[in-house]
Amino acid sequence: MVTVDYFGKEADLSNKKLWLFDMDGTIYKEDQLFDGTLMLLNHIVDYGGRYVFITNNSSKSVYDYIKKLTLLGIKADKDNFFTSTQATILYLKKVFPKAKVYCQGTKSFISELIESGINVTESVEIVDVVLVGFDTELTGQKIRNTCEILSKQDVIFLATNPDIVCPVKFGFIPDCGSICQMIENATKKKPIYIGKPEPTMVNIIRNKFGVERTNTAVVGDRLYTDIATGLNADVTAICVLTGEATIEEIENSKIKPTFTFGSVKDIYRLLCD
Repeated sequence: MVTVDYFGKEADLSNKKLWLFDMDGTIYKEDQLFDGTLMLLNHIVDYGGRYVFITNNSSKSVYDYIKKLTLLGIKADKDNFFTSTQATILYLKKVFPKAKVYCQGTKSFISELIESGINVTESVEIVDVVLVGFDTELTGQKIRNTCEILSKQDVIFLATNPDIVCPVKFGFIPDCGSICQMIENATKKKPIYIGKPEPTMVNIIRNKFGVERTNTAVVGDRLYTDIATGLNADVTAICVLTGEATIEEIENSKIKPTFTFGSVKDIYRLLCD
């Protein structure tokens, strides 16, 4: 099974058994499922493969995502997801297991942290870690609290993901990376980012399901997170042009996808050839 992608390279994806998909801008935009998504996911399962959604979007819990994808017609359970929230939880438990964590994020994000045993505190007085996520419920008071802690205390500053924007129907809105840049401008403190482009999420999922690097593919729409994490994990990195990245950006970037396609539907067509 061989075809040609947008840059004239022959693409053979017939050996891929584990498909790791970004969501926002890759398989859907807000509540609009991209054409070809269901066909591709069903094809992967029919031929003995597995799909997992890896997302830097920490505004929703895994259970929120299961509900969302179910409404969109996608079969998924908790084994089909690995989020920057889950990666952050693992990081906190390993590196700062007893830390008091002040969290700037959505109610869903905070609930998932608490349910996983993270010691989340609302106090701004005694804090070990400040954690910022993609907060779609952001308020001025939340920003003030975060800046106050970072300005007054010597604490660890973590963030779930470095994404600058999140794709929506009309274009883009500021994501966690932009929120952190605003905080950095005010406090001169820069966070440690946990999610993509670090290879951690890819490696954990590969090891969980026992799949080799050569049989794994990451599919996403952003060069500096999705594609970079695939390259950092030494697996096939596929860029689709339905979200942030453009052909011009790819041509001018140092981060080069293994293959580039217009959409997930084009990948489906390739696999069916």
